[in-house]
Amino acid sequence: MNFIRFSDLCATGQVSGKRVFIRADLNVPQDDNCSITEDTRIRASIPCLQMALDAGAAVMVTSHLGRPTEGEFKAADSLAPVAQRLAELMQRDIPLVSDWVDGVDIKPGQIVMLENCRLNRGEKKNDEALARKMAALCDIFVHDAFGTAHRAEASTYGIAQYAKIASAGPLLAAEMDAIAKALSDPRRPLVAIVAGSKVSTKLTILKALANNVDQLIVGGGIANTFMLAAGLKIGKSLAEADLLDDAKAVIVAMKARGAEVPIPTDVVTAKSFAADAPATIKAATDVADDDLILDIGPDTTARLAAQLKAAGTIVWNGPVGVFEFEAFSHGTEGIARAVADSSGFSIAGGGDTLAAIAKYGIEKDVDYISTGGGAFLEVLEGKTLPAFEILEKRAAA
Repeated sequence: MNFIRFSDLCATGQVSGKRVFIRADLNVPQDDNCSITEDTRIRASIPCLQMALDAGAAVMVTSHLGRPTEGEFKAADSLAPVAQRLAELMQRDIPLVSDWVDGVDIKPGQIVMLENCRLNRGEKKNDEALARKMAALCDIFVHDAFGTAHRAEASTYGIAQYAKIASAGPLLAAEMDAIAKALSDPRRPLVAIVAGSKVSTKLTILKALANNVDQLIVGGGIANTFMLAAGLKIGKSLAEADLLDDAKAVIVAMKARGAEVPIPTDVVTAKSFAADAPATIKAATDVADDDLILDIGPDTTARLAAQLKAAGTIVWNGPVGVFEFEAFSHGTEGIARAVADSSGFSIAGGGDTLAAIAKYGIEKDVDYISTGGGAFLEVLEGKTLPAFEILEKRAAA
């Protein structure tokens, strides 16, 4: 992907004395008292902000927080707690500016936080007048919020369209590089793990990947539907019988390319969905009518782990079992450790996937962990994200 990197602008002296508008992702969780309960996203935003300050810029940073109603300010929607926490972490004063669209008073070496951008009327619809006003505030726009990269809003797309210079911050640039490496020109074999409760939520992803990957590992309720499509019984397990034809089509598409969707040969079952339910390992052909499949079995885990360890590139989205329950966590742990042990390039994303990575302590062994959520899923679907599109257009202009 061809785009302007903010780090390059800083390194070549093009930022000194300039007004820089940074769209960060500071949408952090808060309790009922508006106290921040987890500040990873704030910490992750600091390198870009510090890079701009070190380069001599006048820095404006904004983000969305929660789901405010445009034009209707409520204290719970304010970025005030975020500005306070960021000031503590950066050990400097960071004023919060309200009603900033028509102008911001700031000098080089200073940093201000602009109040919740989703309070501005027209933000979500990417209103042109709003976007042009935002663009007029700065000399350089920096998009550093991959979690919003799939949304064409005024503070993510419109401002990039009209700003004098539009660039990618270090977080977004890293995502763009990792995605290009994993999907645009992957080292083969390319193995994708797509798991979750329903085929319907990831059907477009499965179809898109079926045209590109060498092995498509499915897990969770998705695997149950594929087992049904392969003629196996799944008892009372979660599945979508109305999507069997779609699952069969994915299997056929993979076979036509000499690739495969590995169907579990053994599973871990229970009679009820509970953490203390007795777990029974069974051959996939022996599932009883009253069984719930809650994990893949050890033979399947070992077979998939061998494929992952031999992979050139791994894309991982979703745990393969109910890993929150210890008795049904071994499949996901086996997959996680195989990803960690593989010499191939690995990229992982999605909330449950990140939770599994954290649970098994393999953060340092996964080459790239995407924090994008919906944006990551849209990339897997084969969509071009609006943020990527506009930054590439501006770089080519």
